[in-house]
Amino acid sequence: MTVDRKAKKVAVLGAGLVGGPMAADLAADRRFRVTAIDARADALARTAARNPRIATLQRDLADPLAVTELAAGFDLVLNAVPGHLGYRTLEAILRAGRSVVDIAFFPEDPFALHDLAVERGATAIVDCGVAPGMSNLLVGHAVRRLDETETVLIYVGGLPVERAWPFEYKAVFSPADVIEEYTRPARYVEHGRLVVRPALSDPELLDFPGVGTLEAFNTDGLRTLASTIDAPNKKEKTLRYPGHAERMAMLRAAGFFATEEIEVGGRRVRPRDVTSRLLFAAWRLGEEEADLTVMRVLVEGRKDGRRARLEYDLLDRRDEVSGVHSMARTTGYAATMALRLLAEERFAAPGIVPPERIGREPACVEFLLAGLRERGVIYAERIETLDG
Repeated sequence: MTVDRKAKKVAVLGAGLVGGPMAADLAADRRFRVTAIDARADALARTAARNPRIATLQRDLADPLAVTELAAGFDLVLNAVPGHLGYRTLEAILRAGRSVVDIAFFPEDPFALHDLAVERGATAIVDCGVAPGMSNLLVGHAVRRLDETETVLIYVGGLPVERAWPFEYKAVFSPADVIEEYTRPARYVEHGRLVVRPALSDPELLDFPGVGTLEAFNTDGLRTLASTIDAPNKKEKTLRYPGHAERMAMLRAAGFFATEEIEVGGRRVRPRDVTSRLLFAAWRLGEEEADLTVMRVLVEGRKDGRRARLEYDLLDRRDEVSGVHSMARTTGYAATMALRLLAEERFAAPGIVPPERIGREPACVEFLLAGLRERGVIYAERIETLDG
């Protein structure tokens, strides 16, 4: 096979249900030489089977020094490790001076690494999935088009098509990362003030065409938007089938998500670790199982003296031809298109870059949306004047 010596070397850290499709999407582009890196031999084998151009490397990504050494051998990095490894992995990549697109969704503040990224001349596009990710980008895009922004609302969820009791939920992510969504306090902005509420709080029922009635509840999904967007009201809610939030709140109240160790049979264990292990099989989305992703982004404000609303809607389903799940498509392809932005030097700004920053660049927005459309991920835009 002829190798393009000018092709950029890309490392995909993590070969799970999202990392694998991302590696395959990049490997289909002859401008990249892709290596998937993971500690799990079975995950690497599944990823390699997607495209013979994907090289694989079995390494423990929990070692930051090893990550820095690995990253130094590549031109660009895509970070798709679990959330609990995300921050230190991103830091290790930046220490190698490599630009990176990150979907690890870690709880720490990514801006704490801004000075390091600038010092090393690296660009880190963080939180670059579907939400956070495309939700942020579309908010930034909408805010740029308004004279004044008053309200930002984001509703988003990934769901199995088939509802199965008791959870009516499956995921392409680690159960530990999902549990983190259900335990970390939710931050939102109301009347210009930061409000902190428990995750899973304030449930409401909303109807979505093509899906039906879903339940929306508070989670800490606003992330960088809480500080980067000037609007007095900003909130993100997670979508699930009705009843899911109450079941998760019950498990949380009973201590199943606790992180303090308890003694069981003479051994010290963390309840959350046991719960994650038990939920792994129950929540794992099978290769042949259909899923969907639904998102609505609403931005309201004023334009030319009149009240206006910009709405972006997404309803995506598993690709039956490729077998790639919807959540992997909507999360992963947003990240691979962002990596192309960096590779083609369409965007260059050393430091920590949240997607809403890219949303202020019309050419970058169109580049990302066009790439997603080519992959069947379509965001529908609607603009309304509210004053009549």
